[in-house]
Amino acid sequence: MILRYAHLIGFALLLGGAIAQFVSAKLRINPAMLWGSIIQVLTGLALAAPLRGGGDDEPAPAKLAVKLVLAILIFIMVFASRKRADVNRGHFIGIIALTLINAAVATFWR
Repeated sequence: MILRYAHLIGFALLLGGAIAQFVSAKLRINPAMLWGSIIQVLTGLALAAPLRGGGDDEPAPAKLAVKLVLAILIFIMVFASRKRADVNRGHFIGIIALTLINAAVATFWR
């Protein structure tokens, strides 16, 4: 339960940081986005770890794979452009879109 909470905190940091930058019209990677992406990957891996015991509640391996690929793509996009003074608008919107898609996969894929 604590891991899920930490995972949600990472999502909030990532998306909140991105939206704050987007509305400020200064498209750059802020610390909240960087830490949010790191938290998302680490807690996502921990949540998907085989140590959880199995059962009917376990998400499908395909869902976990899709979420992992999206989380790694987001992290790479954030990390690679973290020191730039200005991030390309399309790149920045891509980070926001992939973050929302990852949340949609988590929410709607049953």
